[in-house]
Amino acid sequence: MRGRRKASAGPLPQRDGIDAVRVRLPEDPDGLRTSIGAYLAGRFGGAIGAARVAEMLDAGRFVGADGTAVRSDEPYTAGRSLWFHRDFAAEEPVPFPIGVVYRDAHLVVADKPHFLATTPRGRHITETAVARLRRELGMPALQPAHRLDRLTAGLVLFVVRPEERGAYQTLFRDRLVDKEYEAVAPYDPSVALPRTVRSRIVKERGVLAAREEPGEANSESRVELVEARGGLGLYRLVPATGRTHQLRVHMNALGVPIVHDPLYPVVEPEGAVEDFSKPLQLLARRLEFTDPVSGEPRRFESGLRLSAWPDR
Repeated sequence: MRGRRKASAGPLPQRDGIDAVRVRLPEDPDGLRTSIGAYLAGRFGGAIGAARVAEMLDAGRFVGADGTAVRSDEPYTAGRSLWFHRDFAAEEPVPFPIGVVYRDAHLVVADKPHFLATTPRGRHITETAVARLRRELGMPALQPAHRLDRLTAGLVLFVVRPEERGAYQTLFRDRLVDKEYEAVAPYDPSVALPRTVRSRIVKERGVLAAREEPGEANSESRVELVEARGGLGLYRLVPATGRTHQLRVHMNALGVPIVHDPLYPVVEPEGAVEDFSKPLQLLARRLEFTDPVSGEPRRFESGLRLSAWPDR
């Protein structure tokens, strides 16, 4: 069930840290749309059924700009905006807390645990870092400046004031943030390190794993061995670019895939029960940048540790 989402400017408060969906009624030059109920049934009936749309209207779930529930038989008015909350499917709670490394009037820097998505996507809606932080901190306007892969733990920067979000997003877009990761993977003495890995990574929509293919490189990662112990290595990873799954792809290409990676080198079947005892051994450890609002130098370090390397 899709609609155009509008942040807190709408009349409905967030529910479970998630904004209401905004629906703008499109133009109807031929006058074919007779009522709001008929339009909503046509737009959303294929996803949830016309009967469910009718139930939501009867329950007052769709409201206008003044917060008043709309009726099914109200005349269709092009350009009018409506808001509603989606029905959220039950989600398995991620059994790890989300830490706050730093907080001020502009920023919240969080230590995201493994398995927790940064933002709502697919089947992960309320069990996401942004939704949790909005609820736990009482900050409904909080927005992420960037995203960290759901299976990766570590630092994520959130912006307190919506009008400042663009400035922080630009830092990441323009590669003005120094990022450092840690990973635990097999140790192979034949892999000469340190080295810089460059390759062309392609990620297709609907395909879980990214792949490398011939062509001009669009990704770059620095890989260093910090320590070797018992057949495993602790690695320092410094990405110069931000392709999807880049570090995981590059470590796999070196022949040392990250411990507990469910995609590289072998894609595990979808729908498998999540094993919270085997987190991907990848951690976003450090973020460093010049604050675009205050001009101050910023450096943040994660307080989390990789379970496969407990003494770190």
